[in-house]
Amino acid sequence: MKLYAEKPWRFTRQIVADAAAIVWSAVWIWAAVTLYHLVQQLAVPGQKLESAGSSLAGDLASVQARAHGIPLVGDELSAPFGNAAKAATTIAEAGRSQQAAIGDLATALAWLTAGLPVLIALALWLPLRLSWIRSASTAAKLRRYESGSELLALRALATAPLRRVASLDSSVVAGWRRGDPAAIDQLAALELRRLGLRGTPRA
Repeated sequence: MKLYAEKPWRFTRQIVADAAAIVWSAVWIWAAVTLYHLVQQLAVPGQKLESAGSSLAGDLASVQARAHGIPLVGDELSAPFGNAAKAATTIAEAGRSQQAAIGDLATALAWLTAGLPVLIALALWLPLRLSWIRSASTAAKLRRYESGSELLALRALATAPLRRVASLDSSVVAGWRRGDPAAIDQLAALELRRLGLRGTPRA
């Protein structure tokens, strides 16, 4: 499999494009992680609320238990403390709910912040990269075989820009029709150059 071109100019462009895609993705992932931690700071009041509510509920439950042990009036004395403990528990649950909501918001914002830019970059870069890898790998395999020259030449005639074909000698196309090996090699070399590959298909 051919991952990079052999010609310096095409190789440099590919390296720059790959590096740009990686840096772009890394920057947005870093931004997403940073945003996640910033939004999570909003959950601090909820944490304090949960802690205070749980602590208060525990203290009130302890007082309730002690009051309940007082003879004759224990039930009447412990009831208000029990109600207050339930209210404190509700406060703690509200703190937990707030933390969960903030956590969900932070996660959603982080995914949106990183996901959209990275997906856009992949949608623009990856298809072109995979298409080149597939074409270059096939061309590199064909150039090792004499019979592959005809296929490369035909590919050049079908897909090469007209300005590149026009830059060839006017007899090249006529030579290709006659099956002239030199003309076929010129066209095949044109296709290899288009892909940034070195060499001629046959010696």
